[in-house]
Amino acid sequence: MAKSKSVFICQNCGSESPKWIGKCPSCKEWNTYSEEIVLKDKDKQNHNVFFTSNSHPQLITEVSTLDVQRIDTYCLELNRVLGGGLVPGSLVLIGGEPGIGKSTLLLQIALSIKEYKILYITGEESAQQIKIRAERIEILSKKNNCFILCETNLENIFLHLEKEKPGIIIIDSIQTLFTDKIESSPGSVSQIRECTALILKYAKLYSTAVLLIGHINKEGNIAGPKVLEHIVDCVLQFEGDHNYMYRILRATKNRYGSTSEIGIFEMQSSGLKEINNPSELLLSQYDSQHSGIAISATIEGIRAFLIEVQALVSSAVYGTPQRSSTGFDLRRLNMLLAVLEKRAGFRLASKDVFLNIAGGIKVDDPAIDLAVICSILSSDLDIPIDKNICFAGEVGLSGEIRPVNRIEQRISEAQKLGFLQIFISKYNKTSIDFSKFNIKINFVNKVEDVFRLLFRK
Repeated sequence: MAKSKSVFICQNCGSESPKWIGKCPSCKEWNTYSEEIVLKDKDKQNHNVFFTSNSHPQLITEVSTLDVQRIDTYCLELNRVLGGGLVPGSLVLIGGEPGIGKSTLLLQIALSIKEYKILYITGEESAQQIKIRAERIEILSKKNNCFILCETNLENIFLHLEKEKPGIIIIDSIQTLFTDKIESSPGSVSQIRECTALILKYAKLYSTAVLLIGHINKEGNIAGPKVLEHIVDCVLQFEGDHNYMYRILRATKNRYGSTSEIGIFEMQSSGLKEINNPSELLLSQYDSQHSGIAISATIEGIRAFLIEVQALVSSAVYGTPQRSSTGFDLRRLNMLLAVLEKRAGFRLASKDVFLNIAGGIKVDDPAIDLAVICSILSSDLDIPIDKNICFAGEVGLSGEIRPVNRIEQRISEAQKLGFLQIFISKYNKTSIDFSKFNIKINFVNKVEDVFRLLFRK
């Protein structure tokens, strides 16, 4: 008969303790320990007919380095983020908020790939619900190899895998699976850790690509122990605002490619649509010019695109002026306002300042600083900025315009979209040939230089 014991496991990092403690000594979080029952049956733990490997030690010089043929997902944005496609035998974990489009994305991939047998394992939806979604996204055809399995018991799933032998496995989601080896409920740290480890063994042994969907906690991190992200080969984060239709897929870990790539999608009634040129969608198409709007050439991953920065400066109605920012760091906005107050002489301390990044995306690129201060000055003076001008520069505490990286890529994107002028730091002049660009390049040193060129004509 199997013996069992009770242990307390931190639901944040997975540390174990024989008794309950308030503060986890590993991750320093409070009240994260919960009691779980673990079976101690050696025969049950060690016996698994699917994981019989004939591996043996070999010299590193004798290891074969033949190129592995990647699997085309028929999604250019996902292929870009993965580094060229799915690698056989890899584990890819996709996390994101509920309703962001994780299941829709993977179902589109499952219905698009025709060369491999795909097993879609779901523990959250019925087969009928998945069929309804497949009909809605209008990819469903009679010539597809996608099989649906509604199962959460890992031992039963392995029986189906041994019978079907799929080339790609999709699991929605890893938090719903459980194994009989552990008595704790599905979604607990022990279950997630054990199920992922067993799936990893199967993927490596049979060279099967596995796509996992993971829930996130209230902090925005993938739920479960941190070891989950260490086990998998690739961690993708699906981001977006429910009030907007744009979604960004970025890699936070990738053993087979770069973590600098991002994929951009638009959520529509027929599913997720790939956005190959995000600049055209993120820029407002308006005929008349308005004050408080500036265009910035920014970099997300290794892709350059232009975004619209909107600012509104008004007299403070209440005693304390308001500072509000959407899509931009509020602390950095306060810093830029202090620079304008101290270095450029603009009195903004008694005025409300509201800042918004159009399109609902969040930008961390410091090169957007120059567009932010120009939009604020434009709104304060009520003077519109020419819509054929864009900006790319970081603002320092002394009011200087600092250089930014990959300036050639930013200028090329602005020129491609028909902009006539771009403002950059004069320190970007070194070792770059600007004669190949047809766009007018204004080199500026201080915030005062930008103000003089824009508003004092």
